[in-house]
Amino acid sequence: MAGANLEDVSNEALMTEMMRRMRCASKPEKRVILIGPPGCGKGTQSPKLKENHCLCHLATGDMLRAAVAAQSPLGVIAKQAMEKGELVSDDLVVGIIEEALHRPSCNKGFILDGFPRTVVQAQKLDEMLSKRGEKLDKVLNFNIADTILEERIAGRWIHPASGRSYHTKFAPPKTPGIDDVTGEKLIQRKDDNISVLKSRLETFHKQTAPVIAYYERKGLVADLHAEKAPDVVNQEIENALGKWFQKLSPCEAEELLVFLKDPWVTCKLPREELFEKSCLCEAEEPRFSQGKLLIEEE
Repeated sequence: MAGANLEDVSNEALMTEMMRRMRCASKPEKRVILIGPPGCGKGTQSPKLKENHCLCHLATGDMLRAAVAAQSPLGVIAKQAMEKGELVSDDLVVGIIEEALHRPSCNKGFILDGFPRTVVQAQKLDEMLSKRGEKLDKVLNFNIADTILEERIAGRWIHPASGRSYHTKFAPPKTPGIDDVTGEKLIQRKDDNISVLKSRLETFHKQTAPVIAYYERKGLVADLHAEKAPDVVNQEIENALGKWFQKLSPCEAEELLVFLKDPWVTCKLPREELFEKSCLCEAEEPRFSQGKLLIEEE
């Protein structure tokens, strides 16, 4: 919402964002990497992880395309390399990741998907985070047999705009071929076939085995039983990440309840004054001050 004119934002959108920030306020920062072959279930788990724990989802392929489209300094360099048929350098990809971490949506941490794919990339990522005074918290390894993936891949359908994934057998949409949330059409990727999958799996295992070993030496890897039902895998993820929620103090809980009941006329203060103070918790720094919620990420 940074840079937006609040007068032009609908009440519904404004309140939804304010409530999201309240919900996220007590959650500690987490930085998570997802590793797994195509069809392992990352696309199913990522939106849940993002929504439940207020993390941004960083997919390096999408980020590169976005940087090129935005003509950012790093995007211009990436475009030059791609136009020459060259691979984008590891330093450039790490730079684009670091650039993305400045976004308000990444304040509580990130889910990194599709990177790193080599030990050198993992080392460069560690160096970048170290300079920021940060470190990885967990590497989620989606373990699954190749034979199960072959069965999964044939029935996979994708909602391109959100990345939500479905499966005709294991996780069907409510209406065949239609996204549950938007009602838009689902698609099947061109490379979602058995012959392409086998080639991709061979490359995946060769590339990522050293990366997993690298993070295992750091004690960061949590192995998931990705062949299980999505709800079971989600619980394994929650167990691996631990309990993220912190209890609110009685004062904070009181303020939150009052705010949710009547956000704009709490304590009957003029709206302008709500940007400067909260009538509750006067002896403490209020966590849910309306003005703070609106401007803290701008």
